Amino acid sequence: MRTANLLALAAAIGLAGCTVGPNYVRPTTDAPTAWRIDYPKAAEVANTKWWEQFDDPVLNDLVETALKDNRDVRIAAARIDQFLGALTSTRSQLYPQLGYNADATRARASRVGQPPLPPGADPYFSLYQATLGASWQIDLFGRVRRQTEAAQAQVYASEQAKRGVVLTLVSGVTTSYVVLRSLDRQLEIAQATATNFGATERLFELRFKAGIVAKTELMQIRSQHQQALAAIPAFEQAIAAQENLISILLGKNPGPIARGKTIAQLVAPQIPADLPSTLLERRPDILQAEQNLIAANASIGAARALYYPSISLTGALGSVSTAFASLLTGPASTWLIAGGLAGPIFTFGAIEGQVGSAEAQYRAALAGYQQTVLGAFRETNDALTGSQKRVQEFETQRVRVDALREFARLSKLRFDKGVSGYLEVLVAENELFAAEIASVNLQAARYTQLINVYQAVGGGWVDIADQMTPQPQGLKTASTQ
Repeated sequence: MRTANLLALAAAIGLAGCTVGPNYVRPTTDAPTAWRIDYPKAAEVANTKWWEQFDDPVLNDLVETALKDNRDVRIAAARIDQFLGALTSTRSQLYPQLGYNADATRARASRVGQPPLPPGADPYFSLYQATLGASWQIDLFGRVRRQTEAAQAQVYASEQAKRGVVLTLVSGVTTSYVVLRSLDRQLEIAQATATNFGATERLFELRFKAGIVAKTELMQIRSQHQQALAAIPAFEQAIAAQENLISILLGKNPGPIARGKTIAQLVAPQIPADLPSTLLERRPDILQAEQNLIAANASIGAARALYYPSISLTGALGSVSTAFASLLTGPASTWLIAGGLAGPIFTFGAIEGQVGSAEAQYRAALAGYQQTVLGAFRETNDALTGSQKRVQEFETQRVRVDALREFARLSKLRFDKGVSGYLEVLVAENELFAAEIASVNLQAARYTQLINVYQAVGGGWVDIADQMTPQPQGLKTASTQ
């Protein structure tokens, strides 16, 4: 009865105990009321699989494969389990700990020791004991609760870190695929240009042998042909490197990558709406930084709690006997109840140092959170501005390509009629080749900027993609606890 009363009293004290240290309050952050580029509100597409808007089944398969097999995603999932284990361990300190112990000893006593054995006494004896013990450190001042709060925040931070990996992975695979299809098209342009110059060179060789054109004209076209041929290996090398990059993102050895639609056939995704009001709630890096701030804030309370005494209860119930057959009989029973109180008096700055360190970590985490928010606003503004400007640049370049293509056609007609020399044709063809390459690059940049918008704003699509990845094993995620 006395034990039950003591435990009840301790529980009441623990429940009524205070929690030392500041409670977390989210820092105020001024979100932009408007962005540098004001888009009309589009459909809410930030909560869908936006990469499917490119309308390329091959790209969809690549993204799904990456989410399933990428090694960085698996590392992030394992880290969630790591922090969940730490949380479980820390939280267990809030509850009584129960254990058992059993010993069997066989010994010989000294006949001339102190006290000496009586004459005729048997120096050999056995000792058997079995004990059930319990201990409980009462969290009167909330140190363990603050440590649990910090551990919980670290779990949430690790979950956001995984979402950040997923966000970067989807954006990376999609961007890399767009770049790959862009390089494919540039290679086609280079090959077509080289083929065209090669046919012209063969024609000029025949004309030179017939005495129709000068050797200088033949050398000009031969030089242009070789220059066009020299561009092909560079594109082929870039394509191979891009395929290797995508392979690693897919969790595979470097190798060829399947193709779907051409760069010209891809469909540009829409711009997500309502950016300023939701950005802080969607970006994984912002959410992760805030959880780190919460953990740092809780650590201050855990450190300050060291100034206060700790209260512990221990108890044991068991049996001790020199005969095994008597171990479970009433006379062999034994029990113990103890309470402890310990606290600091003079620590010569040990606790002050821990508190100061925790407060400094909080200030660093606060600055990190604020910097992350500012960086998110900048990236979003840059992505929105870039997405619009790339559209303008691409349209301008497209008109220029059409004009140069007509210029090249007319120059060829003028040469065939003998009105102008072939130098005019060479200039037109060179300008057209460079313009076509630039146009493809701008088209890829246009798609890349749209991808950057989705990467900058985050959104529900990250959660959708995260469900397609390997999940933490063995433990429930903190969000479900």
